[in-house]
Amino acid sequence: MKRHGNLFNKIANEENIYLAYTKARRGRRWQDTIKDFEKDLDNNITKICESLINKTYTTSPYVVFPIFEPKHRLIYKLPFNPDRIIQHALMNIVEPIWDNLLIQDTYACRQGMGVHSGSKRTMDFIRKVGREGYVLKMDISKFYPSLNHDILFDIVKKKIKCKDTLWLLEDIIYSVKGGYNVPIGNYTSQWFGNLYMNELDQHMKHDIGIKYYIRYCDDFLLFHEDKRFLNEMKQYIESYLKSELDLTLSKADVFPISHGVDFLGYRHFHDYILLRKNTAKRFKKRIKEVSYLYKTGRMDKSSYMSSLASMKGVLKWCNGRNLSKSLGLEQLWKEVKDAP
Repeated sequence: MKRHGNLFNKIANEENIYLAYTKARRGRRWQDTIKDFEKDLDNNITKICESLINKTYTTSPYVVFPIFEPKHRLIYKLPFNPDRIIQHALMNIVEPIWDNLLIQDTYACRQGMGVHSGSKRTMDFIRKVGREGYVLKMDISKFYPSLNHDILFDIVKKKIKCKDTLWLLEDIIYSVKGGYNVPIGNYTSQWFGNLYMNELDQHMKHDIGIKYYIRYCDDFLLFHEDKRFLNEMKQYIESYLKSELDLTLSKADVFPISHGVDFLGYRHFHDYILLRKNTAKRFKKRIKEVSYLYKTGRMDKSSYMSSLASMKGVLKWCNGRNLSKSLGLEQLWKEVKDAP
């Protein structure tokens, strides 16, 4: 496997840092921390670049707080300057390298793919296996908090040999003490999760030869005509995850495809797709939140339209026309689009 070197000069240069700043501010330009950063933009960009070149940078202390929707989780927040900018600068360079490692059928955090592509592929698998087929649905218990730092860093080193880039990656990976936990909230975390689970993906697709396998983050599905085969795979995967990746399954169920496959916020059936009820409830709450932020001047028009468009896009991929009307999405979209 080819290992990549000479990456750090691409990461720690002012042009890349500026690009990272523009990405890190998306949807947040109204925040005071970003406005303050922009008051002395050129100098702040230079300082970040120098902190990397001189290796004076280290990940800032996290602000940790709980959220309860869609489920209880601890969120780890870092300052916009320098941490969020630096993580974007890093990913600008290493993301294309890592993306080339992944199998076709993993869909989290990948350009041109995502939820809708994953949902479409799920329907393809359902139709290929047939109405009488079965699915094995699995997910990892406390996925991000359970990621082993040493295993993750060993995986990272398989593809990257640039010592300076490894210095930065090591600082981020080990920024939470205790040997475990990739913080939910870091821009890098979804990609660390992708790399970690890619070990299972490659094993399933290329060593075991599973034909109908799909993953999004720590949720993954196997489709097959034989229920007994999937039950055997359930036991095998549970053992593999524990021995090779130090992970434990939260759920592992085998059931008929005809019951509906709950994945990526949708319930997939052979001939149609429905939006999951919990997702619809979250949409209703989200619309109320972003509408309030927009009307009170705490969210700009572009960000508000982006939030509405995201929900419209989700509903477009299922039988969601009536739900869209009941949520008032089309009316809100028309009102904000016509606003000055």
